[in-house]
Amino acid sequence: MPTPKPDTTTDLILIRHGETAWNRELRFQGHADVPLNDIGHEQARRLGLRLAGETVVQHILSSDLMRAQQTAAPAASQLSLPVVTSAGLREQFFGVVEGMRSDEIQSLHPRAWEEWLEFREDHAMPEGETAREFHTRIIAALGSIAAAHKGQHLIVVTHGGVLDMVWRTARGLSLSGPRQSDIPNAGFNRIRIADAARPDDIEIVEWADTRHLADLPPQPTYDQTRHLKNKD
Repeated sequence: MPTPKPDTTTDLILIRHGETAWNRELRFQGHADVPLNDIGHEQARRLGLRLAGETVVQHILSSDLMRAQQTAAPAASQLSLPVVTSAGLREQFFGVVEGMRSDEIQSLHPRAWEEWLEFREDHAMPEGETAREFHTRIIAALGSIAAAHKGQHLIVVTHGGVLDMVWRTARGLSLSGPRQSDIPNAGFNRIRIADAARPDDIEIVEWADTRHLADLPPQPTYDQTRHLKNKD
């Protein structure tokens, strides 16, 4: 009787970091190292309690930015696992507009803002990263993770833009156009990558589950289509 092939599927619980003051103020965060606010810490605490039941998890990975590491910490404590950080899991880089609200960008960089509202995959804020470059970075990071952890279960704490790239890839959507998926702070998402050589072949198992965040204040919503409506 032939020996069954080992399962090489990598199971990833993807988490967007908890809330920050800049999330609440709808500022572009990017690579800026912003900490969680009080609500974000409570979200992370509750997330940790939920993830305590994920006893099959063998590793916890995180973006090296503070807000992601702070979100990962309670889960790491519950599961008695270290957090391994990676700059490859950072948010999209927004260059000179990081820290600004949309009205500030319109005032200081009007042309860049008008071009941003076209949501083209090859557009970048001044000195920033295009959606295409960002997507390439994220899929490469997922491929490296899947190759290093075949058949394993991991928690990966990262950023909203990263989850947007995952959603678009899994659904076969263009990198151009406004965001189309819900990506709440500290929400629970689960994906699978069956073949590390094809990290863009992503199966979404669960998405945007926030039951563990019930009764917390409503989250700030980054609605890209709202800016289009305001433009019209």
